[in-house]
Amino acid sequence: MGSSIGRLLRLSTFGESHGAGLGAILEGCPPRIPLDIEAIQADLDRRKPGNSSLTSARAEADTIEILSGVFDGKTLGTAIGFLFRNRDANPSAYRPFKDKYRPSHADYTYDARYGIRDWRGGGRASARETVCRVAAGGIARQILAHQCNAEIIAWVDQVGHIESDCNTDRVTRAQVDATEVRCPDPDAAARMAAEIKDARSNKDTIGGVLRCVVRNVPAGLGDPVFDKLEADLAHACMSIPAAKGFSIGSGFAGSRMRGSEHNDAFAAVNGQVATTTNHSGGIQGGISNGMNILLSVAFKPVATIFTTQDTVTTTGKSTTIAPRGRHDPCVLPRAVPIVEAMVALVLCDHLLRWRAIQPLPATSNVIKTEK
Repeated sequence: MGSSIGRLLRLSTFGESHGAGLGAILEGCPPRIPLDIEAIQADLDRRKPGNSSLTSARAEADTIEILSGVFDGKTLGTAIGFLFRNRDANPSAYRPFKDKYRPSHADYTYDARYGIRDWRGGGRASARETVCRVAAGGIARQILAHQCNAEIIAWVDQVGHIESDCNTDRVTRAQVDATEVRCPDPDAAARMAAEIKDARSNKDTIGGVLRCVVRNVPAGLGDPVFDKLEADLAHACMSIPAAKGFSIGSGFAGSRMRGSEHNDAFAAVNGQVATTTNHSGGIQGGISNGMNILLSVAFKPVATIFTTQDTVTTTGKSTTIAPRGRHDPCVLPRAVPIVEAMVALVLCDHLLRWRAIQPLPATSNVIKTEK
């Protein structure tokens, strides 16, 4: 149906950009996990608009309202339901375009699929729906930290033609959040911010690439053949609005290498199996090998630009459109917590799936049925 993701940890979301609100149900969360609501809210605050001069001016508090599944600060093991009420919706800004198809938006394709669409800011196609992903990802992040101490850090690695120079093994969240563009390379961050502001001043937008590292991932996560870990990570990250590319490890650069260069040799490190290089990006045969997982997600420029463009009406007549409203000139700074959330959801789901296939102890008091 398109609004759910995950198998054992399953997220289902609902709501539109300029409707009454958005919400979700997260099923499969293990019981008795201490849940830090303030930490989840901190993730949400990183995603919400209006945080800097580089983002949309829409003023939403994005305060999570947990309805079920949590009691006395711990998860119950039952479905966790949560809600976000829209406080600063402005659907009237989109009324002039309700009979026109905005270039590179989902207006036409939603009409083609359903024969009806919510023209108020894109409805379900709006990045506003990612608020639920970030909240659920915040819960998944805490499960992972509780179970295996996994650490997920994403950052803006490229804006337009400007690239950062970051050591993926040492990047910290504090370094990422030290700049408004969320790039841990201060020099590149300053140039990226200037590039985004230049695009905005010219009524334009710009895209780029996010990089993400996951540390302390246990070996053994991932299912062959169609549920390979990188396949599920790609599915999750490519479901983010404006995402147009995904790579893991060496990615496309690996296609220019020979096997003798690309192979990750094994070595014993402190009695543990490790690899001397990590071109595989922490995943081999679709299963995690215990090394850092390294991935990148490419984002296109925001489709709403504030200049006149050619388009057609819903009845197929040629016309022009000059969009208005509150939009990001670049999605990347706010996409950082979204990528982290989707990665956390996938890894947590696969961790639970891995735990589910472990053999029961020989002395297990499993209830036996009579023959």
